[in-house]
Amino acid sequence: MFSRRFEQPTNKSFSKSQKINKSSSSFSKNHGVSKSRHEPRQHRRPATATSSNLAHPTALSPTGSLTPSIVTLVIGKDQRIFAAHEDVLCASPWFQQTLSAQYLDASSPSSSSNAKRIHLPDEEPEIFSSVLEYLYKGDYYPRLIHNKRRNSWEMEHIEDDGQGARESTVYHHGVDGDVLKDTVIYCTADKYGLEELKRVSLRKQGLQSGIQCSTILASARYAYANTPDTDSKLRAHYLALIIRSRGTFKRSGTMQLEMFNGGTQLFFDLFVALCNHVDDISSTQNTPRSNRHFF
Repeated sequence: MFSRRFEQPTNKSFSKSQKINKSSSSFSKNHGVSKSRHEPRQHRRPATATSSNLAHPTALSPTGSLTPSIVTLVIGKDQRIFAAHEDVLCASPWFQQTLSAQYLDASSPSSSSNAKRIHLPDEEPEIFSSVLEYLYKGDYYPRLIHNKRRNSWEMEHIEDDGQGARESTVYHHGVDGDVLKDTVIYCTADKYGLEELKRVSLRKQGLQSGIQCSTILASARYAYANTPDTDSKLRAHYLALIIRSRGTFKRSGTMQLEMFNGGTQLFFDLFVALCNHVDDISSTQNTPRSNRHFF
């Protein structure tokens, strides 16, 4: 059910001396972006799943007994078939409301079927698979691990199987290209009202490294297009990343083209963030050394 894509490692990432903020959603010291243009990859279209190869994880109802209520989900343009327990799906306010509406329709005289089936043609199967994994297990592949010795969060160690053990990007039909997987999961979680999944995906995104400029910009555009103006956390993550990585971005032909095209909220916010950044530096330089506070 989980498809994987191998992403070639890049040698053009930022060094450990790069200044990094301490936000949980920011990149760590050895993380950065590559200035090389992203090469298009052949997308493998997954075969449509059937009922014979579906795995139904065991779910318990609030009373502790097994629930037989199964919902069929038809995902993406290829109509991949997923199945999940209704009790598990209803952890999402969006699914709870959708299934409640289906019950009302099923009870009407004009309804000819009460089958629990939801069609989501605009979702990506790989992303939806991760959302289901989170609903059942509280996390999605690869998992977050808390390093008690360092008191920090890390991605679980995965043995490289030669096909890319840990993928950071996913092909998205709506973008017709690759975007950061954690960004798409964040936006999907926002749609379904899964606040904790948003926090998990944002933290994971902050641990990614070696991401190319073109992928960063495509993902930033996706984030702006699929989050409300009131939700600024994911947007702020991209603004901070571009500012910290400005040395690479200002040499990027992709960034130059993006700025030339312009006309989006992303670049106005980026302009304001850069101005604030310069103001902060100026304020620090003008403050007497004895009055400065160091953290």
